[in-house]
Amino acid sequence: MTSGEEVPLSCSRCSAVWQKQGMTNCWSGNPETAPPRPGNCPSARYGDEIGETLELYKGDEDDAKMARIAARVEGLCYQPVPGSDAVNARWTRVEDTIAFAKLMGYSRIGIATCIGLLDESERLASILQAQGLQPMSVCCKAGSIDKLEIGLKEEEKVRPGTFEPACNPVAQAEICNRCGTDMNIIVGLCIGHDMLFTKHSQAPVTTLVVKDRVTGHNPAAVLYGQNFYYKRLQKQPVAVPSPAEQQTF
Repeated sequence: MTSGEEVPLSCSRCSAVWQKQGMTNCWSGNPETAPPRPGNCPSARYGDEIGETLELYKGDEDDAKMARIAARVEGLCYQPVPGSDAVNARWTRVEDTIAFAKLMGYSRIGIATCIGLLDESERLASILQAQGLQPMSVCCKAGSIDKLEIGLKEEEKVRPGTFEPACNPVAQAEICNRCGTDMNIIVGLCIGHDMLFTKHSQAPVTTLVVKDRVTGHNPAAVLYGQNFYYKRLQKQPVAVPSPAEQQTF
């Protein structure tokens, strides 16, 4: 980093403070006893933005309602341990999602599913239906568009020489829009495809399953395996096509 450049924000650095003191500056609520803010703390550098966003959470607008319901669901997710200040988590992410939808008054729930997770999406749909919601699912391969039609080369397919339909997240979003979904759930869409779906969805989007083909869709496993299985991520670059190879993308 050259002289004069801003130090990048890094709230993750406060992990050491949390492990040592059990709190950070933004968690303590008491400026007199709080740990000091690090030099790259966004609360210090962007206090004006934080103050402005607070106004979004007041009143009866959609953002305000969503923020309050999300906070309520967070509270409902835990239950106190009698005779202790400890709390136990009691809800899974599926239960969180159902509670959020019900408290928001949502009924029609879209499921943007990867074709590789159709079974998981069907199980989710059955649960949502049993909970009095109206699920509808749209697969990523809707329309069966050949990958060659969007500019990929034959050798860039997973199995060259065979027909492979391209993922179509924009169509997934537009179909959900046409069906008037109140909320959409991503189940295993690829990186990038999930961004396109979220970008084009008119309804708010949450992710239930993150695609990770190696870890059984548990990408956090890589973070917990830094000292052994995934130590390579600290020592060698992830191989990607060169600029010349990317010209056709």
